[in-house]
Amino acid sequence: MVIFYFPVRHISMCFYFMVACVCRGVATSSCRNREDSWFKSLFVRKVDPRKDAHSNLLTKNEESNLYKIQFHNVKPECLDAYNKLCEDVLPSIHADKYYPCELVGTWNTWYGEQDQAVHLWRYRGGYPALTEVMNKLRQNKEFTAYRKERGKMLLSRRNQLLLEFSFWNEPVPRTGPNVYELRSYQLRPGTMIEWGNYWARAVRYRQQNREAVGGFFSQIGNLYMVHHLWAYKDLQSREDTRNAVWQQEGWHEVVYYTVPLIQYMDSRIMIPTKASPLQ
Repeated sequence: MVIFYFPVRHISMCFYFMVACVCRGVATSSCRNREDSWFKSLFVRKVDPRKDAHSNLLTKNEESNLYKIQFHNVKPECLDAYNKLCEDVLPSIHADKYYPCELVGTWNTWYGEQDQAVHLWRYRGGYPALTEVMNKLRQNKEFTAYRKERGKMLLSRRNQLLLEFSFWNEPVPRTGPNVYELRSYQLRPGTMIEWGNYWARAVRYRQQNREAVGGFFSQIGNLYMVHHLWAYKDLQSREDTRNAVWQQEGWHEVVYYTVPLIQYMDSRIMIPTKASPLQ
């Protein structure tokens, strides 16, 4: 038997040469026929075409309600004056049929971001109703004066345009006293449908004490943001209600599968102001 001996450096050179030839051949073949390349099929995932936008699959299309949520960070020394100013102006817009909008609720944050006001508006008719209201308010001298005076009291403000989930109740006025919790979830992009599928079942577990007020997802502003609005008689009632739901079969599964969809979450405990239809 004859044994051939090759120095290690020669073996390395031969292996490098073979790899280079294979890669060159694959690259050449890929250039000639990209569409049928096996190499491409390893890394390109086929996406099934959808027939409708996610927002149309999740919301109540027949009602076309659009919501706007406003967060106003108020100078601490101006909060009382700010609330009084809002009480004088916002209910009149809510009650005037000339404006196709409704004040759903207005609150001050109790726990969470301090010295903050939160307003939730509903526009029946969607974006055209929003545009109509904005155009009319520009001609409203009282509202123009309100905005000018309000600006002196604010540190910052931001807003979002929202749609409501089809499986949540529409927020309606309620008597108090109640405390409200706004739980906000920043989801991972592409997970809104999955979130909706789980919460369509989960919200049924949270109806026994009428604590579920409304559920929304963002359209403009921070995207893939979900807001759940809850009402409780007090903080102890909140604690008891949230603990009791864990005794219901299926709730733990919803939590298990939805937590990985969240990038971060936030909770505000809010107290309604005198002008709020949600008391």
